[in-house]
Amino acid sequence: MYQDNIHKQPDQDKRGKLKTNKIPIKVIPIEGKLARKPKWIKAKAPTDESVLNLKKVIREHKLHTVCEEASCPNIGECFSHGTATFMIMGDICTRRCPFCDVAHGKPQMLDPEEPANLAHAIKIMNLKYVVITSVDRDDQLDRGAGHFVACIEKVREECPTTRIEILVPDFRSKIDIALDILKKAPPDVFNHNLESIPRLYEKIRPGANYQASLTLIKKFKQHNKSVATKSGLMLGLGEEIDEVKLVLEDLKNNGCDMVTIGQYLQPSRYHLPVERFVHPDEFSELGKFAESLGFMNVASAPMVRSSYHADLQASGKTIS
Repeated sequence: MYQDNIHKQPDQDKRGKLKTNKIPIKVIPIEGKLARKPKWIKAKAPTDESVLNLKKVIREHKLHTVCEEASCPNIGECFSHGTATFMIMGDICTRRCPFCDVAHGKPQMLDPEEPANLAHAIKIMNLKYVVITSVDRDDQLDRGAGHFVACIEKVREECPTTRIEILVPDFRSKIDIALDILKKAPPDVFNHNLESIPRLYEKIRPGANYQASLTLIKKFKQHNKSVATKSGLMLGLGEEIDEVKLVLEDLKNNGCDMVTIGQYLQPSRYHLPVERFVHPDEFSELGKFAESLGFMNVASAPMVRSSYHADLQASGKTIS
């Protein structure tokens, strides 16, 4: 039976120390303070009344947001504008990605009331654009694809004018099954993050496969030609700019329409350290390169995240 533990946040050790102690390439904990951030890394503190009101609605409907669970630096800005990226299927992930602050462990059973709760919260908040993402659920036979569909259908029923973007996991080894299920209720935007370059996958995304992620985007686009596709990359973990450009070319050649590029920030001393803070000029260079490839929309800047101003990006507006 599903148990409501919305008020019980996962132990901090499950987000870092216990999460990263069994991955192929070990993370050596940093002693003392994390790397000092340069002046161009700035975020608004989530303290105003609109932020508190939004958090209240989320708690009342037993929901999670990736904004909170993944410690997104833009939470203050996005919450103050009344937008959020909802994280379905709980707050415990079956993967151990050492860049991510979402907790790892054995997840609970799926909550059958979650689709209705999600739709009701979106209706109360009067959101015109929502992003729905999830933890990895490798314990589910369909990797959670059916639950995505249930959420999309319920939101469309309750909020017919709301546009829906889904940010999905890689559906490990079940891509065809998951995509067949998603045909029942495709979103307005389909997003799957590659995160990094293939050379760093063992280090950054243990359990994932670069080519499989590209294939997921490509196959979805082949079956849903009218739905915009999207992916995101993070910099500062040892990649070279030329390697990032090759990934952008791969994305464009595999049916990706939009891309986001941002700076990786280390959540705790037990997560992967930042190897360098990429200068805004380099983000600008990559943004111009991506535009030259023909992407529908590009957001490339240090504080950009996959869901950052997703509504504006989907409408074709420039994000800076």
